[in-house]
Amino acid sequence: MRRPVLRDLLLLSGLLLSFQISASDGAAAESRLALVIGQSAYRTVPPLPNAENDAKRMAELLASAGFDVTSAPDLSQNDMRQTISEFAAKVASGGPDTVALIFYAGHGLQIDGENYLVPVDVDPKREADIPLQAVRLNDLMNTLGALPTRMRIFMLDACRNNPFPALNRTTGHGLAIVDTKAGASGSFISFSTSPGSEAEDGTGADSPYTTAVLSVAKEPNLPIEEAFKRVRISVNQVTDGRQIPWESSSLTSDFKFFPGDSGQQAAAAPKPPATAARTVNDWHRDLQGKEPKVAYDLVIADNSVAAFEAFTELFAQSPYGPRMRSLLERRRQMLAWETAVAINTAASFEAFLASYGNSDLAATARKMQERVRNRSLGANAALTPPVLPPTNVALAPTCPCTAPPTLPLKRKVDTTPTKRVDTAPKRKHPTEEVVDRRPSGPPPGQVPPGAVMEGIGIGIGIGLGGGMGGGRGRGEEMPHNDGYRR
Repeated sequence: MRRPVLRDLLLLSGLLLSFQISASDGAAAESRLALVIGQSAYRTVPPLPNAENDAKRMAELLASAGFDVTSAPDLSQNDMRQTISEFAAKVASGGPDTVALIFYAGHGLQIDGENYLVPVDVDPKREADIPLQAVRLNDLMNTLGALPTRMRIFMLDACRNNPFPALNRTTGHGLAIVDTKAGASGSFISFSTSPGSEAEDGTGADSPYTTAVLSVAKEPNLPIEEAFKRVRISVNQVTDGRQIPWESSSLTSDFKFFPGDSGQQAAAAPKPPATAARTVNDWHRDLQGKEPKVAYDLVIADNSVAAFEAFTELFAQSPYGPRMRSLLERRRQMLAWETAVAINTAASFEAFLASYGNSDLAATARKMQERVRNRSLGANAALTPPVLPPTNVALAPTCPCTAPPTLPLKRKVDTTPTKRVDTAPKRKHPTEEVVDRRPSGPPPGQVPPGAVMEGIGIGIGIGLGGGMGGGRGRGEEMPHNDGYRR
C-alpha cells in the first residue's frame, strides 16, 4: 500500500509544480515596463508645477496596472538621452512579449516639421539651437521601434505653449502630426491636444489631459482606443472645446490598463482588422436628426476630417458650428503640412504656401523651400560633367607646352646581318702615275679670293668623303670662279 500512496504523492507534487510553472509563464507572458518623465524645473523659463504632479500620479497609476515603472524627473539633455538608452536596454531584455510605455509631461516644440522633447537645461537663442539641445521624438520612437516588443505606447502631455521668446516668431504652434502607421507596427501615440494646437497646464494639481487619463484608464476591460476616445471627450468638455486630445494607432493586438479576470487572454488575442474609415456621406447618415450636442460629442470622439466636415454641413447654425469649422480648418492645414514635409521638395512647400501662406507655419515653409532649392542646385552642379579639352588633332593647340606628351617609339631591331666594309685605304698600283696638276700659285703678294674657305672646303670634303663617301677625293678638280683650278 505504500507504493501507491508514494506514487500518488509524487504525481500530485508534479502536477502542482507544472501548475506553478504554467502560472509563472502566464504572468511573464506580458512584461509591462514604463518610463515616466516629468519636466518641471526649467532653468531659463518659468517652471511647470503641474508636470511634476502629473508624472507622480501617472507613475502610481501605471504601477497599480502592473507596470515596472522608472521615474525620471527634471532631466537635462544628457540625462534624458542616458535614461532613454537604459530604458531601451531594459525593454530589450524583457523579450518579445513586452509592453513598453513612455509618459512625458513637459514642454515640446515643433521645428521644421519635427517634434522635440525639451530638457530642463535648454537655453536656445535661435531656432537652430533646439535640434542641438533637445531630444527628437522620432529618435525616441525609432529606438523602441527597433526592439522586439509586442507593443509601444507613448503618452505626451507636451503641447503646452512655447515658452521661449526667441522662437515664438519662427516656430509653428503645437506639435506636428505623427503617423504611427508610417513606422513599425504595434505603436500607439496620444497627444494631449490636436496637431498644431496648444494644451493647457490647468488650474488644478494636474493638467486636464492627465486628469482625464487617471480617471478613464482605471475602468476594467476597457480597450486603449476606447479609453482615449473618452479622454478626448472629457478634456474637450473641461476646456470648453479649446483642447481636444489626438492619437494615432498601429496596434495589432488589444491592450487594457486593467484587464480584469481574463486580462492575459484578452491581451494576447489578436486585434480584429480595422474597418474602413467612414466617409462624409456615412457621417451624414449617422448624424442626421440628432441633437447638436449629441452629434458634436460623436464627432469629437471620432476626431476625423470626414466627421468634422459632415457636422459643419449639417449644424452650421448651431453654437458648435464656428468651433467645428475652426477645428476642421486647422486639421486640414496640419495634414497639408505633414504632406509637404514628407515630400520635402520645393514644389510641395510651394503648394502649402499657396493655400496657407498666412499661417504660423508659413515662415518655416519658406525656409525649408529655400533649403531644398539650394540643395538641388548643389546636387545639379556636382552631377554636371567637367568640360574636357578637344581631342581632335586639327583643333588641338600647337603650343609645345600644351601639346600632349608623345610616347617613345620602340626601336625596330634590324636582324639582317651587316656587311663588313673594309675602310682601310686602298694601295695604289705600283705602275700608277702621279700627276701634279696644281698651278704654280698666285702672283706674288696676292691672296686669291676663297683661299680662306679653300682649307675649310677641303677639310669638309675629305671628312665627308672619308666617312660617308659623299665628298670629293684629293685628286679631283674643284672649279672656282677665280680662274684657278685646284
